[in-house]
Amino acid sequence: MAQIVFQGASALALDAKGRLAVPARHREVLAALAQGQLTLTKHPDGCLLMFPRPGWEGFRDKVAALPMSVAGWKRVFLGYAMDVEIDSASRVLISPELRAAAGLVKDVVLLGMGSYFELWDRERYAAHEAEVMQQGLPEALRDFSF
Repeated sequence: MAQIVFQGASALALDAKGRLAVPARHREVLAALAQGQLTLTKHPDGCLLMFPRPGWEGFRDKVAALPMSVAGWKRVFLGYAMDVEIDSASRVLISPELRAAAGLVKDVVLLGMGSYFELWDRERYAAHEAEVMQQGLPEALRDFSF
């Protein structure tokens, strides 16, 4: 299969049970790439990471191989990891623990980040993005050609 790249933002809403409807543009690829199997976990920036299962397995193995000096980060990534499946209505159930960890209540933003997604509370993401923009362009991007 060719290199899959998830990109773009989707403004979505969790339902009363904490389920997220997977955007139509990603459903077919996720079904083919991961048979609808995903893994979610915490991100240190206050959002959730959502991986197709094969991508998660590579990430998980890298985290598990880290030295004990970063055991706290291993707990963040691996300790909160939850395997989920896209249901017949194209929804994913976000556990109460993960919703609480990322402050997800209703309005969310799903960002395609290449090989995975980030899931943010809409207001938290707007504040995070404003903070990033206020910092100005980092040195690594100053000579980047658009």
